[in-house]
Amino acid sequence: MPPVISARTLAQSLSAHMGETISLQGWVHHTRHLSAVDFLLLRDRSGVCQIVVELPEQRSLLATLPHESVVTVTGNVVANRQAPGGVEVHAPVIAPMVVPASDPPFELYRPALDVHLPTRLDHAAVSLRHPQAIAAQRLTAAAMRGFRETLDSYGFTEIQTPKLLETAPEGGANVFRVDYFGRDAFLAQSPQLYKQIMVGALERVYEVAPAFRAEPHDTSRHVSQYLSLDAELGFIADHQDVMAVLRDVIAGMIAAMHMVDAPGVVLPEVPAVIPQIHFRDALVLVGAPEDESDLAPEHERALGEWALQEHGSAWCFVTGYPMKKRPFYTHPQPSDPTWSNSFDLLCMGLEITTGGQRLHRYEDYLAAITAREMDPAPFAGYLEAFRTGMPPHGGFAIGLERMIKQIVGASNVREVMLFPRDMHRLAP
Repeated sequence: MPPVISARTLAQSLSAHMGETISLQGWVHHTRHLSAVDFLLLRDRSGVCQIVVELPEQRSLLATLPHESVVTVTGNVVANRQAPGGVEVHAPVIAPMVVPASDPPFELYRPALDVHLPTRLDHAAVSLRHPQAIAAQRLTAAAMRGFRETLDSYGFTEIQTPKLLETAPEGGANVFRVDYFGRDAFLAQSPQLYKQIMVGALERVYEVAPAFRAEPHDTSRHVSQYLSLDAELGFIADHQDVMAVLRDVIAGMIAAMHMVDAPGVVLPEVPAVIPQIHFRDALVLVGAPEDESDLAPEHERALGEWALQEHGSAWCFVTGYPMKKRPFYTHPQPSDPTWSNSFDLLCMGLEITTGGQRLHRYEDYLAAITAREMDPAPFAGYLEAFRTGMPPHGGFAIGLERMIKQIVGASNVREVMLFPRDMHRLAP
């Protein structure tokens, strides 16, 4: 049982106290002043409730309280079908706890936070109080819970890996270089190398942690720090086994999100089998040149429409990306090594997950590193795992904020993040 801090009733619990005198604590979300009565909407962590203020002295007090004042309200719970939740509080006694030094920079009681995104992010300490932002964060928390619970039930072990690395596992230039006691280190683009190593110890592992990518993209889908939900599992046949686990993980995340009160949000159903299309066929379907090595955003949107129209699914796997596009540890397609045993998962036309089968033989890693003209020395600790025996394995990484963006219908991934970091923003 949680500790009892005070004799306090939450807004969403009022119906369980019909006819009783209760005490509420929260923020002045909004007030409406009529000729004979005032209405106070009080917000706490559970939601918003309505308080009817009739006594002259209480109405006078309420008139002095700006939005976001922190108050205690004692009153009687009365049924009213027109009130939020079908109940409201009458005969209140309002006791201010904290009166703000200034009004909030925008009106939090509006159904939508209709302000420019930079303004919203500049004032994140206030904008994150808006019910839509609160719902997005609760959906995010529920999704993480569903991710963990599903993988726990499948015999996975949660791990935590370093975020300061000697080398960049994904390669390329999009890494953050930091000074590490006089020598170079890099912020982790992913836990990829470490979670593969841990397959050799635990067979099935996952991690929930930030990832860092110094991508010079100022788009609605790119940020410099994001929350990555990673999993890796051993003893697979190929990438199709990984996709089957991912399907169940997504279903578990959506099931957990159903427990969140998020008005206006329609959670997409996860079919028993998510439709899939090979990258080669996807290019034909979207009318892209056959030598393209990746899908453009408009191609992903077109594939999302195809999945919905042809399969009734908000979800779609794209498999077999060109090997030249995938990292060195990717397993090639056995029938044609031009292609890979890898995949992306699209959610409503946006890529939210990348994964696939990995190489697992030591000699294959040496060949792959040599073919890409990479120096094997920085990977010595990683390669030791394969030199001493690793099973066929694979995994995936979910970009959680992208998934939440699609589900709530946000236009920019920054809208569903707490304090986003991108090319231009390091505060608040």
